[in-house]
Amino acid sequence: MHAMNYRITLPADYDMGIIRERVRTRGHLLDAYPGLGFKAYLVRERGTAGSPVNQYAPFYLWNTPQGMNSFLWGAGFQGLVDDFGRPAVEHWTGIAFERGPAVAAAPRQATRAARRLADTENPATAVGHAVGELPEAAARPGVHSSALAIDPRTWELVCFTLWEDEAPDEPGAERSSVLHLSRPGLDAIDGGRQW
Repeated sequence: MHAMNYRITLPADYDMGIIRERVRTRGHLLDAYPGLGFKAYLVRERGTAGSPVNQYAPFYLWNTPQGMNSFLWGAGFQGLVDDFGRPAVEHWTGIAFERGPAVAAAPRQATRAARRLADTENPATAVGHAVGELPEAAARPGVHSSALAIDPRTWELVCFTLWEDEAPDEPGAERSSVLHLSRPGLDAIDGGRQW
């Protein structure tokens, strides 16, 4: 499992209806994309849910590196580059995934909580602790699913959670609205620890 996210910050007065229309007309194109676990089409709107910015920020869980590479080097990502410029693509190695009690529902919100491990932290201990906490966190009412991933270059640990309805306000977590969820390989993502 591989996690991927790019965040395109837009002007404060940007018409977010443009992004909503983009997702409405194009979001379905990845509904059967090979190698994709899911893609959550996310937006943050300035002044909503504590967001200081307007942002289009899709989050992906890939089942295969071939699927991810096919997307990045193919027409899908090129269309985004043509319209918005080339964003930095954050990428993490997936370390755990859990389905929540609302996994059958269409999620409406998402949270993304990231933190860098301190230089003094043992990475195996920190990752083991985070993986151990994930099942209980994912079992909360309203959770669709939750993924945990790490970038071993920067030692950034990220927890991404989809919510059936409004996500709770959690310290350090960004909240986004989910405009669409493409989920061709969601059922194929192994639950639990990824090693």
